[in-house]
Amino acid sequence: MARTVFEKPDAIALVAEVFRELGYEGASMSHITARTRLSKGSLYHFFPGGKEEMAAEIMANIDAWFVTEMFRPLEEGEPRAAIARMWETTDSYFRSGRRICLIGAFALDETRDRFSAAIRAYFYRWIEALAGALVKAGLPGPEAKTLAEEAVIGIQGALTLARALGDDTIFGRTLARLKRRLETALG
Repeated sequence: MARTVFEKPDAIALVAEVFRELGYEGASMSHITARTRLSKGSLYHFFPGGKEEMAAEIMANIDAWFVTEMFRPLEEGEPRAAIARMWETTDSYFRSGRRICLIGAFALDETRDRFSAAIRAYFYRWIEALAGALVKAGLPGPEAKTLAEEAVIGIQGALTLARALGDDTIFGRTLARLKRRLETALG
């Protein structure tokens, strides 16, 4: 029996988990209905544009969350506190390495071309927000940009490696190393 969903955010969260598990290309409508227990009618009610609209709305939802919880605090808050919050937020959001970055996963498959602007904007804003906070905390611009890129690369790589090796502790160790590297650079 199909599960009743009263709000679109419920459907977005359920479909996002299917995409995390199967990828965009691997998530057929029959997989999505089976795993979410939502009827096709419910899915098309929320997403008249089908699977492509689902992915676009999921990415917009993820981006909005990151803007509120991470990017804006880095851009507008006290820099050292915002950077410390970024590590906690990152660990929490990715469930200590047990949850893949869906936007990062989309960047690696055929989906990349379909959603390239949204994917680029997400990663660009993360790097720029972190680099800006590092500059406000006292680092020169070029060093801040390099460290911000290294941090985002490290986070994404740790997520991939933790999943590939089935070892969630890789993510926590990597976050701790990246955090120490930034703290050392800031003095």
